[in-house]
Amino acid sequence: MVAKQSKYEQIRLSRMEENKKRMEALNLPLLSQSLRTTSPNPSPMKQSAPRPRVVKKEVVVVRRSSRVANKPSPVYAEVVVDRVMIPRRVSSGRSRDLSNRVYASDEARAEALEKAENLHANLETHYPSFVKSMLISHVTGGFWLGLPKSFCKMNLPKRDEVMTLIDEEGNEHPTIYLPRKTGLSGGWKGFAVNHNLADGDALIFQLIRPTAFKVVSIFLSTPH
Repeated sequence: MVAKQSKYEQIRLSRMEENKKRMEALNLPLLSQSLRTTSPNPSPMKQSAPRPRVVKKEVVVVRRSSRVANKPSPVYAEVVVDRVMIPRRVSSGRSRDLSNRVYASDEARAEALEKAENLHANLETHYPSFVKSMLISHVTGGFWLGLPKSFCKMNLPKRDEVMTLIDEEGNEHPTIYLPRKTGLSGGWKGFAVNHNLADGDALIFQLIRPTAFKVVSIFLSTPH
C-alpha cells in the first residue's frame, strides 16, 4: 500500500514539473504578474455619457405598384346605401280590439282552408300561387307573414324588395319582402288591419308580376 502511494506521488510531482516548464516556456508567469500589477483602465465607451436618441422625421413617398404608379390616388367618399322603404298608409278607420282576440276553431279553420284550396285549384296555372292560412301572429301583435320557402326560392327576388299586394278591389298595398327570412314585414300590418283579417282566414297569393301578388281572401264563416 505504501509502495503504491509513493509511486503515485512520484508521477504527480513529475507532471507538475513538466507543467511548470511549459508555463515558463510560454512566459505565462510574467504575463499573469503584469496583469495583476497593472490598474485596469475603463473602456472609453463606458466613460462617455450616453447620447440622447434623436428621431428624425422624414416625409417619404409610399411605393405603389407599377401598374398604378402613374394614376391619381383614389379618393374615398362615404357611400349612402338606399334602403327599401315604403310609405305609411292611413288606416281605414276600422278599429280592432286586440285585448279580446278570437282564436279560430279547428273546424272553422279547416272550412276556410278547404274553400281557398278549391278556388286555388281553378286559378290560371301559368301564374305561381299558394294558399296561406292565417295565424294569430300573422294578424295581431308582431304582424309577420312567413311565406313558403320553396315558393320564395323559385319565384321571388333574391334581395330585399317592395312587393305589392293587390286586393280583390284593385287596391295596391306595398310591403317589404325579406328573402333571408322568406316573409313580408313592413306594410303587411297595414294590409292585415285594413282588410280586417283574423285567425283562421285563408288567403290565396297569386304572383302576377315579379314583385306583385294578387290576393284573394277567404274569411271564416263567422263575421269579423
